[in-house]
This record gives sequence, structure tokens and C-alpha cells, in this order.
Amino acid sequence: MKIVVSGALGHIGSKLIRSLGSTYSGSKIILIDNLLTQRYCSLFNLPTSAKYEFIEADIRKLDIRPLLEGADVFIHLGAITDAANSFEFADLVEEVNLRATERMAMACIELGVPMIFPSTTSVYGSQAAVVDENCGVDDLKPQSPYASSKLKAERLLTDLAAKQSLKFVCCRLGTIFGSSVGMRFHTAINKFCWQATLGTPITVWKTAINQNRPYLDLDDCIRAIQFISDKKIFDGEIYNIVTTNSSPGNIIEMIRRDIPNLKIEYVETKIMNQLSYHVKAEKIQAKGFKFTGDLGRGIGETLALLKGVQTHG
Repeated sequence: MKIVVSGALGHIGSKLIRSLGSTYSGSKIILIDNLLTQRYCSLFNLPTSAKYEFIEADIRKLDIRPLLEGADVFIHLGAITDAANSFEFADLVEEVNLRATERMAMACIELGVPMIFPSTTSVYGSQAAVVDENCGVDDLKPQSPYASSKLKAERLLTDLAAKQSLKFVCCRLGTIFGSSVGMRFHTAINKFCWQATLGTPITVWKTAINQNRPYLDLDDCIRAIQFISDKKIFDGEIYNIVTTNSSPGNIIEMIRRDIPNLKIEYVETKIMNQLSYHVKAEKIQAKGFKFTGDLGRGIGETLALLKGVQTHG
């Protein structure tokens, strides 16, 4: 089996490539990353049961066709994912998340390689209380350049599937929680855990404390990607991949169990959804996938990893 992964050294990728190597013994796994965030440690101690090849490259310029030759699946994790800061470099976000994705898709079409495209539940930005993959256009209101670029990429790939027979599947991922070698701490749960262990105030958007949002256990994310690959669900459909829906208030209370004296600071943000929304993930479950992640357990494990820095704020 041959698998190609872009963005292979990031939060999701660094755990996925280990799972792929362990699950598919004897496979060849091509890893692509630009190393912009210098996560070299993601390459340490990879499973010996698979053959890995690392390519340092910018997906905006890379001719990926030689790497895709004979591949069974292309998992396109390569993207700029920092929603809150994406306002500062919106043009670059669109270039990487949309235009580079188009280049990758055209290569997949040429070589007949199926593509797994991770999008985001941030495309909803909804005014509805509950949303799923069948929601109307009015419930797709991305609130950041990051989310907008992902929605545009979804529509581009859907069009390529209809007109040029691209084999792909789109996974709208909830906000990831859980640890990996290449993890970062810019998204809600991980950021809260980092701030709490350092003894600094948890920074929460003013409007968000009681707003429900979708979250995804990293292990569920990895299992879902492998499930889709194994079942060959390259049907051009969109699937929400969400472990649970929760609010910052609930998450903070879970952290408070381990760190009772934490403080909260309310901050402004350009991402200001005014209502809560709940994202359903029944469509992928109808295919036979089961979510097993747990928000409290994920928070506890992340805090346990950070205990050594608790006194260094």
C-alpha cells in the first residue's frame, strides 16, 4: 500500500503517520511538509513496520505527480489552519488552502488517485441551533478567511468531481483536542490547557463562553480518516467528523477539576458568531463509524502532559 500525506508533520499529521505505519505494515508512506513551523520532532521514532519518505516542499510549488504515482490514497492535510490570525494574511490563506488544493486535485485526477480533504465545521458559522451536511446555503457563514478558503475548496472539489471525475471525500472536522508529537496550542481546548498550567488567565472571546461548538478527539479523527480509506468512501460527499459539542464554559469547568484556581480573561475577536450551534455527525455514523473519544479524558491527558510546566508561568 502507498499513502501520500501533505501537512504530514502537524497536529493531526504527526499522529496519523504513526497510526498508518502501525496499521498498514509494509506500506510506503510519503510525507510532505514545508517545515515552516519547524516540527522536526514529528519525524522522530516513526514505526519501523512501514517505509517512510520525507519531502520538504511547499505545496504551492511542488509537482506532486511523481509522488502520487501508484498511490492508493492522498490525504491532503497541508493547510494554514489558524482561524483567528487568518485575517492578517488572508491572501496567503487562500493561496495555500484553495489554489494549492486545486493543484493537488488536478494531479489526483490525472493519476486516478482518490483524495481525502479535511475541511472544517467552521464553515457553518450558523444561525441555526442544529446543523448537518444537508443544511442550506444560509447556514454556511464562515467567519474567518480560513473557514472561507475551506468552503471555497469544498465547492471547487465538488465541481471537479462532477466535471472531471475526481474521486474524493470531504471531512468537516470539529476543533481538534488531544495530544500528538506535532501538536500546537492555538485552538480553544489546547490553548486553555496551556494557559491554565502556566497559571495565566484563560482568554475567552466575550461572546463565546456559553456558545456550543463542535470538537473532535484526535484519535477519532485518525480513526475516521483510516475508516474512510479502508472502506473507500470516495463518493464526493461531505461528512461531519465531530466527537462532541460543548461550550468554553463547560470546557473550563473540566479544566478546573485539575486546576481549581484558574482565572478567566474576556477578549475581543474578529470571529464573533452570536449564537450557539450544534453540529451533527450522523452521516458518517450511518456508514458504520463509531466515535469513542471523550472530552474530559482528552483534557485530562493534555493537562497531565503539561504538569511539568505548571510552576513556570
